[in-house]
Amino acid sequence: MTPENLSPFPWGERTYIMGILNATPDSFSGDGLLSREDSVTLALRQAEDFLAHGADILDVGGESTRPGADTVGEVEEMERVLPVIKALRGSFPKAVISVDTYKAEVAWQALDLGADWVNDIWGFRADRDLAGVTAAHNAPVVLMHNRLKPGSAEVQARLGGHVLGVEYEDLIGDICDELQYSVSLALDAGIPDEHIILDPGIGFGKTVEQNLELLDRLDEIKALGYPLLVGPSRKSFIGYTLDLPPDERVEGTAAAVALSIDRGADIVRVHDVAVMSRVARMTDAIVRRQS
Repeated sequence: MTPENLSPFPWGERTYIMGILNATPDSFSGDGLLSREDSVTLALRQAEDFLAHGADILDVGGESTRPGADTVGEVEEMERVLPVIKALRGSFPKAVISVDTYKAEVAWQALDLGADWVNDIWGFRADRDLAGVTAAHNAPVVLMHNRLKPGSAEVQARLGGHVLGVEYEDLIGDICDELQYSVSLALDAGIPDEHIILDPGIGFGKTVEQNLELLDRLDEIKALGYPLLVGPSRKSFIGYTLDLPPDERVEGTAAAVALSIDRGADIVRVHDVAVMSRVARMTDAIVRRQS
């Protein structure tokens, strides 16, 4: 890890792009690197393309988070992500690499091999040891809100999974409260405020309508005072809204990315880096104008 990769970005100057590298065979978006031969070579090629087209962070994950996906044990997850992270660090020494995991041992090994950030879809609530691992490595962390539960989603072959019955007393208030609990776990472990980034968890334990409302009210999440990462890319709420499969959701993703930036997003996590980098630059030119 290099010192610049551990320092926060200068938040507010522009939107940062996190490119998704799925070291899985079963990504909902159809871009899982393990579905083809030589995943490390493919990851390096994809990362080179991402960096050339505006990616600021490379996010490497080894377990699909789509509804209905099988869970992956930590040994198998490490076999998927560690060779990719090692190769990325060797080939792109200045790149910011994030490991997308909620398992402490996976994160420890990944950080030792050169990952810079941790991206935890469970906000330190799935594996409490992960907070200590992150603190020990002085790594920034993305803490995501998540209420996804087994059996709470319906899966359609063309459109993917969508959540049916997760109830909130107060959608934004509940998300804020649960994110603040994750923040407290981070602070208690010794992670400094400046290393904490929040993700409201678009698509995780929220219905289509709840996701649309959450996007429209992201400024209320931003009011918690932390940098905000938003990941709407190709997700099923777009598919169900537009009646389109994952490979036809680029325009819906672009609309969601632009709105997210307008509502305060600092980072957008995307599959289509070249296109969404342009969307972000154009939106920044509108909403981040200097007076």
